[in-house]
Amino acid sequence: TFLGQGSVVWFLAKTVFFMFMFLWLRATFPRYRYDQIMRLGWKVFVPITIVWILVAALFVLLGIVSRGS
Repeated sequence: TFLGQGSVVWFLAKTVFFMFMFLWLRATFPRYRYDQIMRLGWKVFVPITIVWILVAALFVLLGIVSRGS
């Protein structure tokens, strides 16, 4: 069923799993300073995002994927 007991159990299981993963990752990795996070964002994440947008546009232009749904 769409909203039966199975979906509630599945939702709770996924919620507990992701909460555990977030807590585990936060406890595992060190806390970074603000300047380190800014450097990571500007020198790593922004260039990766720009390249990803260009790759997606190239895929649309070549007809590998279609636009929209």
